[in-house]
Amino acid sequence: MTVWDDLVGQERVSEQLAAAARDADAFVTAASSDAPPPEASRMTHAWLFTGPPGAGRNQAARAFAAALQCVSPDRALGGAPGCGFCDGCHTALVGTHADVSTVAAVGAEILVRHMRDTVRKSFTAPANGRWQVILVEDAERLNERSANAVLKAVEEPAPRTVWLLCAPSVEDVLPTIRSRCRHLVLSTPSVDAVTDMLIRREGIEPDVAASVARATQGHVDRARRLATDPAARARRASVLKLPLRVEDVGGALKAAQELVDAAAEDAKQLAEEMDGKETEDLKAALGAVQGSRLPRGTAGVVKDLEEMQKRRRTRTQRDSLDVALADLTSFYRDVLALQLGSRIALANTDAEDALERLARSSTPEATLRRIEAIAACGEALDRNVAPLLAVEAMTMALRAG
Repeated sequence: MTVWDDLVGQERVSEQLAAAARDADAFVTAASSDAPPPEASRMTHAWLFTGPPGAGRNQAARAFAAALQCVSPDRALGGAPGCGFCDGCHTALVGTHADVSTVAAVGAEILVRHMRDTVRKSFTAPANGRWQVILVEDAERLNERSANAVLKAVEEPAPRTVWLLCAPSVEDVLPTIRSRCRHLVLSTPSVDAVTDMLIRREGIEPDVAASVARATQGHVDRARRLATDPAARARRASVLKLPLRVEDVGGALKAAQELVDAAAEDAKQLAEEMDGKETEDLKAALGAVQGSRLPRGTAGVVKDLEEMQKRRRTRTQRDSLDVALADLTSFYRDVLALQLGSRIALANTDAEDALERLARSSTPEATLRRIEAIAACGEALDRNVAPLLAVEAMTMALRAG
């Protein structure tokens, strides 16, 4: 199993990255000997991975990082970097490699103070690996100051440093940064490719795999979660009932409250799983005995952790609402397809009765307005409108049609 096996339906991108990894390996080998480096290289110091949600941007970047750190002896015999089994590949893939640094947004933005240490590290030589790799999973969340810090590092990188930036689209990244990156575009995997992945790698029954692959329209992570998590399937089923519950004002407001409460519960569950352990680990690292007071001068560190955990809870709630909005958009897309007599396959075949009922009782124009209302809710959440207010406005618009 190579590092590229987790990229579903991205054969073209995998080929490009594998070729760059071979050139990078030749560069390191030449640098460690007296042989001249290759003249024409497909390797470069900065990469920008873009593509729709679920296409595997972060997975592609991490697989490339693993290939760059591959230490398999098969390389000397002509094997391609990225075996997936050696220590370099394994630690890079699981996130424990000393020379692979990952930056991800905890809240709405990546703050400059979270980038400073990473930027400083980017100017150092690899400690153990072959390259110093900096992976920024949410490059679209860089604010002005943190983006400027990245720009300075990308403009004049160290010889053995590689920046891997991931964002939904090239427009989400500053022009000055993206102009210095090699751009790779990932596409939405086909339903058949996701179905095949779920059957072969997760052991999911073929009919279940096909159903969740259609429901998520090629979103690999969501398809995997729906296939393996009964709670996720129950939440989706609840969301798909919402269009039938907004026929009156009271029902619309109640549905909005329940949607926001479910997202808040998701955030609470994650906090319960992670926050307590993180706090105890930090206190132990600071030298505080269980039940005793913190050492002098360390209260600020704990406060910073608490602020980070609060931002993470907010983002988890927002991410949960994003999934619900995507499910609703998919539902009304199917309604529109039925109203227009389209031959495209329905995504939500498990809710076909509700789809047909709404298709008969409304017009295509009303369905389009409802889809626009869902998009407007997402935009309001992006502007930090209170979740309940934004969702209530959406459900009232769904009622009005």
